Amino acid sequence: MTTVRREAFGRMPPEEGGGEVEKFVLQSDSVRVEILSFGCIITTLETKDREGQFSDVVLGFDTLEGYTRKHPFFGAVVGRVANRIANGRFTLDGKEYQLFLNNGPNSLHGGAKGFDKVLWSPQVLPNGVRFFRLSPDGEEGYPGDLKIWVTYTLSGRELAINYQAQTSKTTPISLTNHAYFNLAGQGSRDVYDHEISIEADSYLPVDDTKIPSGEVAAVQGTGFDLRQPVELGKHLQKFQLDGFDHNFCLHQGQDRRLVARVFHPPTGRTMEVHTTQPGIQFYTGNNLDGSLKGKGAATYPKHSAFCLETQNWPDAVNKSHFPNVLLQPGEEYNHTTWLVFNTA
Repeated sequence: MTTVRREAFGRMPPEEGGGEVEKFVLQSDSVRVEILSFGCIITTLETKDREGQFSDVVLGFDTLEGYTRKHPFFGAVVGRVANRIANGRFTLDGKEYQLFLNNGPNSLHGGAKGFDKVLWSPQVLPNGVRFFRLSPDGEEGYPGDLKIWVTYTLSGRELAINYQAQTSKTTPISLTNHAYFNLAGQGSRDVYDHEISIEADSYLPVDDTKIPSGEVAAVQGTGFDLRQPVELGKHLQKFQLDGFDHNFCLHQGQDRRLVARVFHPPTGRTMEVHTTQPGIQFYTGNNLDGSLKGKGAATYPKHSAFCLETQNWPDAVNKSHFPNVLLQPGEEYNHTTWLVFNTA
């Protein structure tokens, strides 16, 4: 049984329209998750360790103010296009579109005011919550009126996130959730003792602004071979990596498949990621620097969390050999990601 509760979380600042932000609490016997109508943000995700003790395993803030100020997309749904678009530019049907540059020379996670920074309209479901918004034609430089539905449902140990969209004009779209996890509990120092595996035979090498070169490189014999579990800290050391912020290329297909697994030996917590998406961005919180005050006054230093963002490949709109990122009028964008929490 999943219970769903809604409560007030705060009001948007007057300059942002002053709307009310609600929090939705989804609870089963093994997982408890809190989600805001602002940015569809997962603010809390509590799951059991092998002793049956609950801990909150996602980074975030105690108040709305934390989320309305600048932060690295903690827990949010990002879009219209997750990840980076080179030079914030793409051409469709002979017309060039220029997006806002918010990540060096590139556009990242939807631009200046992406889906993470707006209020969504909620609808309570028996085992979850569905959020809706209309992104108007031209918003952040993107073409077409885009209707988006993001649905969170909790069933036992499994949190499902479904993304649906329809457009009035051809537009690129790639949606994901940007939760930062630490299975030792949020506020823990690092994720070096986590063991991770990713079911990917290839990954995308990037330039120094994190834009894929276009090469689809085999993981075999490299530090990107995570097909067997590796202990993160030792692995980074062994391959002299500063961390991961890379897209791993998944087997294509519309079916649900297991694509990543994380195990935290000290607590026994495990997290599996299943998805229908063609890629997963593995990010190890390289840009966290301890400057943000998080929940319970925790600080979040470098490598104190990981993200597993299921999505299309970065800059796919500019690379014709990458999976199709364009949604046409009359079609439906429909992807689901499932997060399964367990103990071992």
